[in-house]
Amino acid sequence: MASLSPLSPSVDYDLPLRMSASNVEAIRTVDKNGKEITTVGFQRFGFDCEVPLDVVRSLYLRPHYVITSVNGDVKAIDTREEDEHARFTQGHSAYQSKSIFHPETNAISYTTLSRFPPVTLLPPSSRKRVLVTGGAGFVGSHLVDRLMLLGHEVTVLDNFFTGSKTSVSHWVGHPNFEMVRHDVVEPFMIECDQIYHLACPASPPHYQFNAVKTIKTSFMGTLNMLGLAKRTKARFLITSTSEVYGDPEVHPQPEDYWGHVNPIGPRACYDEGKRVAETLTYGFHRQDGVDVRVARIFNTYGPRMNPYDGRVVSNFIVQALKGQDITVYGDGKQTRSFQYIHDLIDGLIALMNSDETRPVNIGNGDEFTIIEFAELVRDIVEKVQAEDGKPGRRVNIIHGPMPTDDPQKRRPDTTRAKSVLDWEPRWTVRMGLEEMVRYYKAKLTEGSL
Repeated sequence: MASLSPLSPSVDYDLPLRMSASNVEAIRTVDKNGKEITTVGFQRFGFDCEVPLDVVRSLYLRPHYVITSVNGDVKAIDTREEDEHARFTQGHSAYQSKSIFHPETNAISYTTLSRFPPVTLLPPSSRKRVLVTGGAGFVGSHLVDRLMLLGHEVTVLDNFFTGSKTSVSHWVGHPNFEMVRHDVVEPFMIECDQIYHLACPASPPHYQFNAVKTIKTSFMGTLNMLGLAKRTKARFLITSTSEVYGDPEVHPQPEDYWGHVNPIGPRACYDEGKRVAETLTYGFHRQDGVDVRVARIFNTYGPRMNPYDGRVVSNFIVQALKGQDITVYGDGKQTRSFQYIHDLIDGLIALMNSDETRPVNIGNGDEFTIIEFAELVRDIVEKVQAEDGKPGRRVNIIHGPMPTDDPQKRRPDTTRAKSVLDWEPRWTVRMGLEEMVRYYKAKLTEGSL
């Protein structure tokens, strides 16, 4: 595993991360074979892409603690906070503290931050100049974290329509990081070695809000980034989607399946936009020799997912944490396969650094009916809430009308990813959900959910 070094040798960033109700160190993560997961990334294709899991985890499960007032005396909190903060951080000056007052409980919650996470020190010959479009989004921000920790120079391009500056704000000021507010429908010039093109709304409420804009982003954004890749001779990776298969009649879906699609339905702006983006990508590859990679991403979940973006995982968790009944649309017999964000990032980096130019499915083959998934989320939320000694009420599962063109089955055939990338998911759905529930629970404690 590559050694991680702090930005400045005068400051020790290898600090203990201790939490109260959301203790990161208490989370023991095991893979499908029962082996403990201590790193994310991989060692293949001739280089080392592993980083410690606790370092990655510290970027979204921040250490935090809550101090409550005694008999409503808020002024007394200040003195107690100074002592608690010193104990919590062990007096280390690299930590900063963000406080939020909660008037409904007369309590203050504190989130503890360090200046910069530790990064690998790469020689110039090994350091890549990487452009990530949509880098402030859910998937993009986790990709940026990994690339930064690996020691590369990263430029984030985002118009912040669905992305958030706070998702990557912990890197602002780092000499290897740059963030640019820019819409990819307009050309952008930069020198780079690799382009991860992620920019496009991915949740139904967002991409249906402005269907023409969604199609324009998929087409013009991809055209502009491919033009940049052609000029700079950068390797280009586009994140496509399982939606290109439509409502599939072949199950599971292999990469050579052309799909069963509705080109005029309410979801078509996203589905067809991604299909034409793939067509453009291979047009540039065949005609101009652009070095391309195409990742077809299946349902992905994890921290930093917008809690109100209409996707099933975030919907279920937020409803359960707030004590609201979980809403399942349709009879709940439709199926999905959910992969955790760290597995996806492993797959994207592996694909970028492989020689595979064909489309590659990246997803988890464990298939759940939606009703089974709702029950699993409910059980995990109850478990996490009980850890504080404050269990919530057991929520019910209710049903709503089925959305138009919602696929009945969704499961990837990942044979190609296993054979050419030596990649397969490591995170079980349960382990990923437990981490995501803790993330949302911390946000709820802060009053930001």
